[in-house]
Amino acid sequence: MHVDGRPVKSCTVFASDVAGSSVKTIEGMANADGSLGVIQQAFQDHHGLQCGFCTPGMVMSAAALLAETPKPTEQEVRHYLDGNICRCTGYHNIVKAVMAASGQDVSALAAE
Repeated sequence: MHVDGRPVKSCTVFASDVAGSSVKTIEGMANADGSLGVIQQAFQDHHGLQCGFCTPGMVMSAAALLAETPKPTEQEVRHYLDGNICRCTGYHNIVKAVMAASGQDVSALAAE
């Protein structure tokens, strides 16, 4: 989740600690009409979703990265997502989704 625009691990934050702060969760990433936001759609389009356990953290971390670095390199994406654990994949499609959400061509990304 994001607290006052900064990514934090929701499992380590008490609700009382963020009282009065701006809190954004995965649900807040959707468009105003309820359709998937750019990052969410990229995860769907590029198969960055598996069991869904890690998806909220990955999407929220991706949003923070893209706010800081609008056109990250593949290595920057991998480094930024380093603290998120996915039990299902080798992260390749997640990285591909983040790169696609940034508007970059992902067809040249090497398969792992």
